[in-house]
Amino acid sequence: MRDELRADLLEVGRLLVSMAEAVRTAMARATEALLTADRAICEMVIARDAEVDELHRHVDQQVYDTLARQAPVATDLRLVITGIRIAADLERMGDLAEHVAKTALRRYPAPALPPQLREVITSMAAVADRMAGKVGLVLTTQNATLGAELESDDDAMDELQRQLFSILLHKDWPHGAEAAIDGALLGRFYERYADHAVNAGQQVFYLVTGETSEPPDVVA
Repeated sequence: MRDELRADLLEVGRLLVSMAEAVRTAMARATEALLTADRAICEMVIARDAEVDELHRHVDQQVYDTLARQAPVATDLRLVITGIRIAADLERMGDLAEHVAKTALRRYPAPALPPQLREVITSMAAVADRMAGKVGLVLTTQNATLGAELESDDDAMDELQRQLFSILLHKDWPHGAEAAIDGALLGRFYERYADHAVNAGQQVFYLVTGETSEPPDVVA
């Protein structure tokens, strides 16, 4: 029975790592499509979101089956519970990547991103990619300290979002309300992507320590 439980838990972990890799790739490709106005990449990101959704369903099914058959306790129980929560955050990250791709597709063949926003959005995408990479590593290593670094990364994302809004709200903004709304929504998509990455890190912190408090801030 113990070997079966360990196999079940390993499968949950494997599925979560696969989800983390998939949503990282999705946002990277969605950003590429946004910056290059590439319709084919947009459509690919949108189509492949179904794969993330399917992985999410597999995690849920694996967790429910494990709870029913194995009745895990202590750390093992924390793993299956946090597995559900982490999968939900990862699934949402995939949705946000899809939203970026849909924004780019909606404006095709025109670029959805005005030149004034390219630098800040590129920086937000770089932070998002770094955070998604850390989520995958945290899931693989169960390193609570590394998970805490996501808080610092999220602060960087929040600062970039403030920079984005300062551009959009500047009196010399030349592109009108529609482009400003698109820009604000894109910033929100990257910011929320980062928030869900932090949530996933906090769940790993709970898994490793058994504590529900947020991870401590990491000094850069």
